[in-house]
Amino acid sequence: MRFGFRRRRRDKAAGERRGGRDAMAEEIAAIRSRLDGRSIVLVGLMGAGKTSIGRRLAARLDLPFTDADREIEEAAGKTVAEIFADHGEDYFRAGERKVIARLLGNGPQVLATGGGAFMNAETRGAIAERGVSVWLKADLEVLLERVLRRNTRPLLRQGDPRATMERLVKERYPVYERADVTVESRDVPHEVVVGEIIRALAETPVLDAGSGAC
Repeated sequence: MRFGFRRRRRDKAAGERRGGRDAMAEEIAAIRSRLDGRSIVLVGLMGAGKTSIGRRLAARLDLPFTDADREIEEAAGKTVAEIFADHGEDYFRAGERKVIARLLGNGPQVLATGGGAFMNAETRGAIAERGVSVWLKADLEVLLERVLRRNTRPLLRQGDPRATMERLVKERYPVYERADVTVESRDVPHEVVVGEIIRALAETPVLDAGSGAC
């Protein structure tokens, strides 16, 4: 009897796992069919995981992944840090706005944007028209721990990184809150966050609005 009980318990657990996978597959299929040519646009501060999580999300949804910063670097022939150093932030933001507007015409895709992109009203309008925005929201301590691993962030190269990040949180979080979907980015396996994004996208009524994009 004990062996039979264990087998039933294993069978039940296996059934629950299959049911979870089936439900996720249905959500993914629904998201893809409802995108109607739009892009899934990841927004948030540096260190939120837009690139690393975005790549995994794109793979799960079987969509192309595009990193806006990499596209900007290819167009300029310079790194983001070099663009900031040589031309200043205003020059970079103007180029960023143009590149993202162009990239939004390539949907459906998962598009990761730089931390300041969503702050531009014109860019937010373009994303609202041709995309579904997802804010990867992270606590300050999580962001700091991640961004301080690498010294490649132009905005953190001058002054105190903590003070800079605190200022950016204060300035940008009220704007990020306008995103269609918010998912917490935290120190868990990336696949956990990817699953939460998929569930949130499957539930958002924004995907039912339709944009007429092609």
